[in-house]
Amino acid sequence: MADDADGPVYYVISDLHIGGDEQLGKVDFLDELLEFLDRLETIDEDAELLINGDAFGLWEFTELDGLEKFDVLTERYPELFEQLRATGESVPITLLPGNHDNELAAYDEYVERLAEYNVDLVQSESLTRRVGDRTIHFEHGHQQDPNNRFEDYGNPYETPIGYHYNTHVTSRAGQLSDRGRFNWLKDVQAVTPTDRVPRWLLSKYFYREMNPVLRYAAIPFLLLFNVSVVLAVLAGLDVAGIWTMPVETTDTVLAQLGLVGEAVHFLLVVNAAVAGVILLVSIPIYFLLRDVGETVDRFGVFETDLTVDPDEPYKEAARDVFADRPETAIFCYGHTHRPKLTEVEDRLLVNTGTWLKRLHRRDVVAGVLPPVFYPSYQLCIVRITSGPDGVVVEYEEIEKPSPSAEEITLTERLLTLGRKPSPELPDRSVVTDAGPKAAPNAGERTDST
Repeated sequence: MADDADGPVYYVISDLHIGGDEQLGKVDFLDELLEFLDRLETIDEDAELLINGDAFGLWEFTELDGLEKFDVLTERYPELFEQLRATGESVPITLLPGNHDNELAAYDEYVERLAEYNVDLVQSESLTRRVGDRTIHFEHGHQQDPNNRFEDYGNPYETPIGYHYNTHVTSRAGQLSDRGRFNWLKDVQAVTPTDRVPRWLLSKYFYREMNPVLRYAAIPFLLLFNVSVVLAVLAGLDVAGIWTMPVETTDTVLAQLGLVGEAVHFLLVVNAAVAGVILLVSIPIYFLLRDVGETVDRFGVFETDLTVDPDEPYKEAARDVFADRPETAIFCYGHTHRPKLTEVEDRLLVNTGTWLKRLHRRDVVAGVLPPVFYPSYQLCIVRITSGPDGVVVEYEEIEKPSPSAEEITLTERLLTLGRKPSPELPDRSVVTDAGPKAAPNAGERTDST
């Protein structure tokens, strides 16, 4: 990172989600985190480390209560807490609770316990830091998410929708994950937004859990399904006398291919028949589902969307903060797990990403096969300081190889050939009196979805 600090330097990380039942207790990035904390010990700057929420996955402990969870954390990760103690002797460490570790704000004992490791726990929904003649607003971000917002902050008994999702879905996944053919179910915590979970489950079942013989038998039919739908429609037009299919030409071409042509002809005939049946059945099902949906909407059964990371609420929250406190240059949050810079009112909305594994959805090149979810790591540190031109925001990526080699099968790679994601972090940006001096979203790609 550039060494142009002109005052305090803030290193910001968030969404570590350390802890949880069984398989969720494994921390893939522990070595990288320890190395980063060790590096901070010897840094020659007036620096502060801010952990902007969800340092711990306390929601994911379902068999423990209160401070028992912290006892397990210190016993399970002794090297982490000792390193926090050592780093905190040189650099102030400030921890802001998120929604997954909201209990940190509910029990005053946590302040004392974390202080033993030189971590200053701020039991507040937000905090402010000065940078030059401007300020930075920090909050975890769950305040803008109706599924994870707390109306009574600090109440240990308040349980928003997100709490129940994590205790009944995420935690249970951690308990069952190692029963699969591959230990993948624990990664449900990396699926964002949560409305993608059904497609992700279908994808992992098809590519990981389905009997291999059944899967490889189904792939040719599913790959040719789109062609078969067209053939089924054309066959219907032929039967109705509206259009005549060039059957003889097609048969002649396929006959020249020998056994391969016969196999393709057989698959197309079977697929066309199946596609025709599906088309006929899908018409009444479509109207039935649409009518059910309209009925559900009238009764207001589902009033909130489980999607956890819409952008607009954070933009609106930033606008409010900028209007109330015009000296604010940066609105810094986490929660959505997507490292991102967005220009708002000539200032910056900064998302600090996550240290968890991230999943990038990729549709297959053809057919109706399930999408493929490529895993990657984007361990990032956001550095905010005052420079000669204004408030400087930079992302540092900590190198960690993507686990796709072991988690993505050859079949998945072939079906998404040329579509492998290459996520990048946002570029350096400076908030001047005239506004940001960079294209804030230049480093953010749509493949992060």
